[in-house]
Amino acid sequence: MIRMTVRTGVWTGTRCVITLLVAVPAVWTHAASAQERESIPGVSLGLVYENEPQPALAIQPFTGRFGGAGLTSQVQDIIGRDLRNSDRFVVIDSLPRGLVGDVVDYTLWDRLGAVWLITGQVEGAGEGYVLILELHDVIYRRTVERGRFRIPDGEDDDFRMAVHRASDEAVRWATGDPGMAASRIAFTLTDSDYNTDIYLIDSDGENLQRVTNFRDITLSPAWSPDGSKIAYMSYKETGFPRIYEFTLVTREERMLPEVRGAGDYITPTYSPDGSTLAFSVLGSGRSGVFTYNVERDCCLTYLSGGQWYDLSPTYSPDGDWMAFNTNRFGDRVPQIMVMPADGGEAQTLSPYEYGGRGYYTSPDWSPDGNLVAFHGAIRRGTYHILVADMETDGRRLRQLTWEGNNEDPSWAPDARHLVFAGERRWGFGLFVVDIATGRLRPILSGRRIGLPDWSPALPPVG
Repeated sequence: MIRMTVRTGVWTGTRCVITLLVAVPAVWTHAASAQERESIPGVSLGLVYENEPQPALAIQPFTGRFGGAGLTSQVQDIIGRDLRNSDRFVVIDSLPRGLVGDVVDYTLWDRLGAVWLITGQVEGAGEGYVLILELHDVIYRRTVERGRFRIPDGEDDDFRMAVHRASDEAVRWATGDPGMAASRIAFTLTDSDYNTDIYLIDSDGENLQRVTNFRDITLSPAWSPDGSKIAYMSYKETGFPRIYEFTLVTREERMLPEVRGAGDYITPTYSPDGSTLAFSVLGSGRSGVFTYNVERDCCLTYLSGGQWYDLSPTYSPDGDWMAFNTNRFGDRVPQIMVMPADGGEAQTLSPYEYGGRGYYTSPDWSPDGNLVAFHGAIRRGTYHILVADMETDGRRLRQLTWEGNNEDPSWAPDARHLVFAGERRWGFGLFVVDIATGRLRPILSGRRIGLPDWSPALPPVG
């Protein structure tokens, strides 16, 4: 019998939720047993999550004035969807306006089981609008937080992102943790002619946009820490893989300088301060991980490598460490290692023993520094998303996916959600998983998707 423990949770100013011990029904036990047989040895059973209780959060129908009434439904729908996607609340919305008035009736919302209540009003203000958002504690019958958010016209390119920022603030008010709605995901799409280009999509699966159109192979998009640039690898000019930096607002692009005999440049990533790009070089006299100072436009520096390949570097958020993928133990058993960010002795992070099996690649360090995600398998072919706990030096691992093929995880700015490229029986897709609850959410399907990278929280335009 599998047991799932739900931790005691105390919600500030609200009810205290008692710890529960739940016996999983027999049908779950059978399914879990089948999954356990397919799991990776040494990795925790994926059905066991340290679940937090999810309080009920209600959304009172938004109001509008001074010309803002026409946007209320659209703004309310975006915020409701964002709060659901945060995986922190049971959201109560879509209530008939006739059920509630403009004044908060705490008795009504308490009867409906709400712990938190969001109210909103959209007001016309000059060329745009202002969203007045309030968070109410239903149990203690009081307003906890109130904020005013500038919202552009509904046809403006930044309209949805401005509403997402308000949603993230509501998440922070209620939980003390950051949201992730005001962010975008960069990824690659391969067309019928096998050209690969970079696209962007909002965290909720809306607003798909194309970034490159080179009619060539372009891979490995990586966001700058301020969200203003994307670095990537492309064959487009030289016929060899080179690293480019693209500024989103101006659409200006520059290529990192070539070094004679340096080989192929691939898998770029930014340092936490944005001054440096780390990437891998293959096929030169000295393959491995290098850095280039993009702020000073100089200084190619060698960090690690040799006769083997070190690939896909990712920095810890404090900039002190770097995880990367290596084949130094053999081409059939690539592993994840960690070393000081300026080079030095590396330690194995993935669950590998000399002479053993295991295929682990594509690391990404979480924004809070606590976890490193990557994908892996015992044999090539079917991969799953894994998370290593850095507080235990990777000795504690969790497997987050159990069906299909799952690759290239990337962290959301809330350090709680991961996006990855997946393949199911029905085809390819882009998926998001919540590491706290295990909830899986597809955000784009039916396209050959690869190498996603989740942006930081994006600031207002201009």
